[in-house]
Amino acid sequence: MYSKDEFFGGLSMVLTNGNEIFNNARKGKYAVGAFNINDLEWTRSILAAAQETNTPVLVQTSMGAAKYMGGYELCLHLVQDTIKSMGITVPVVMHLDHGNFEAAKECIEVGYNSVMFDGHDLPFDENLAKTKEIVKLAHAKGISVEAEVGSIGGTEDGIVGLGELADVEEAKTLNATGVDYLAVGIGNIHGVYPDNWKGLSFDRLKELADVIDTPLVLHGGSGIPKEQIIKAVSMGISKVNVNTELQLSFAKATREYIEAKKDLDIDEKGYDPRKLLAPGAKAITETTKERIAWFGTPSIK
Repeated sequence: MYSKDEFFGGLSMVLTNGNEIFNNARKGKYAVGAFNINDLEWTRSILAAAQETNTPVLVQTSMGAAKYMGGYELCLHLVQDTIKSMGITVPVVMHLDHGNFEAAKECIEVGYNSVMFDGHDLPFDENLAKTKEIVKLAHAKGISVEAEVGSIGGTEDGIVGLGELADVEEAKTLNATGVDYLAVGIGNIHGVYPDNWKGLSFDRLKELADVIDTPLVLHGGSGIPKEQIIKAVSMGISKVNVNTELQLSFAKATREYIEAKKDLDIDEKGYDPRKLLAPGAKAITETTKERIAWFGTPSIK
């Protein structure tokens, strides 16, 4: 247990950038979860988990999810208004996940607290130059910046990565732009992990953590075994991204509700979307709370 001043350096509660939160996580050898939202249920469920565990949380929108929900400004207002309506008192970071250059600039203008510019699919010099520009624009408004070096395997918003290991020298160079956290490729992938996945490269993670003090980010956190997550966090991973596991939990609980034919119960109005979506929403909250425990995020006094 930490006091609010010890844990957050006196940060005000609720919406904030992630700098103090993730710097303290790196120093304390724990991580803070970054959970993707896809609609109102996702937003309420993740915020509920953070409030129930009394821990900070980062909620993030991918470019595709933001388009689905109606745009970045609507997503920001959804999170802000949900925080208010639910009486959320823990710190919340509103973040753009895997944004391209234009998306990152738009979220800076809209007022996100934190943005990721993902230029890993560009030539390194171009990734470097555009990261510098995003850092300049964001920091002028007190907004945190995440960058990425080394491809993360799988597909995210149409960007396909092969699961490369981040080059240590490139990571040092990109980190020198002043980014606030750095996503690194250490054999992790997006989506469901295949049976022949070789696991995380802890040797490469150690090489990176030895020369970079900035909080390191593990993308593709869904599906990595608990023991590997815990080990990675102990070695410098301070932010762990989770999306697919929440989607799978939601789908499983919703399927069970329908297979039990509860949606066909006319007397109980089981077809009411509030009842139909409730088991999935609860499953999201429970999975989020479980992952918060895995990451070792300490609660606030």
